[in-house]
Order: sequence, then structure tokens, then C-alpha cells
Amino acid sequence: MSFAPSPSPLVPCPPGTDAPPTCEVPHFAPVRVRGGHQLRRFVRHRRRAVALGLAVTAAALVAAGPGGDDGARGHPATESVREHRAVRTVSAPVRIADAATVRLLRPGDRVDVIAAEESALGGDARVVARGARVTKVPEPVDGATEGGALVVLSVPRSTAARLAGASATARLAVTLC
Repeated sequence: MSFAPSPSPLVPCPPGTDAPPTCEVPHFAPVRVRGGHQLRRFVRHRRRAVALGLAVTAAALVAAGPGGDDGARGHPATESVREHRAVRTVSAPVRIADAATVRLLRPGDRVDVIAAEESALGGDARVVARGARVTKVPEPVDGATEGGALVVLSVPRSTAARLAGASATARLAVTLC
């Protein structure tokens, strides 16, 4: 069989017959690209340039922003800001008139305490404590359900004083918040 190129395009040539003959590659020194370290330095400086640009933009926006008489930026305050002091809470034992209501309570519940004044005209009710946290519901003493039931509430000291004063003159009730 002959490996000469075929004159007909329908008959394929054997593989490798259309490649040029091999020759020896001459030895040459390695090619070195100039500025290889410059690329790393450019990337490092570009990060700094972007950070600097962002800082300058932010400063320009603050300086050009709308100003008020009070020097505040952003949304105006709708009401004055009060200083929040840490409120110290105390445990206040409170006798609730309805013992069955107290059995519904669990530690962690939030309740409002209502004082109902007894009078011939029907009495007056007022809220003595709002959102008081129940810390403990002691087990009732046998046969002492007629006098109500005890519950321990965590309230601020001033509210504890109001609870003590109200329990001396009125019957107390609770509502779950």
C-alpha cells in the first residue's frame, strides 16, 4: 500500500502523512517577563486606593448632607431622648383575692395587678402594676383558699410600695398580659 497523498478528496490519507518532517529545536535562554512584581504591587495599592476613595466619598457625603440647627444628621427625632437608667427590681409577695386565678399563673408570666376598692356604691378599680413578671407561685396552704392565694412578682421598688399599700385597703386581682 502506498502512503502517497490521495488525489481524490473522498479517499482519506493515512494519519500523519500531512504533517511536516521533524526537526531539532534549538536551545534558547528562558524568557523573562519584566514587571512581574509590579502586578502584585498594583493590586495591593489598588485596594488602598479603593479604600481611600470610599473614605473621601463618605466624608464628602457627610459634609454636603442637610444640616439642622441642632447639628444632627439623618431623620429628625420625633420626641426627646430620655436617659435610661437601670431599673432595680424587687420580689413582692402579693395576696390575690381569687385563688383559682392564681392557679392559672406560671413563673415567667406577665400580669397586670388591679386593686378593687370595696364600697356600698360598687367600688372603684385601678391598675396598680402593669406587666409585672411572676417569679414564683407558692403552693397554697391546706384550707387557706378563702383568703386568696399568694404570688411573688418581680417589680420595681416603687411599684412594690404601691402594691403593699393597695393590698392593705383593697382586694387585688390579676389579668394576664
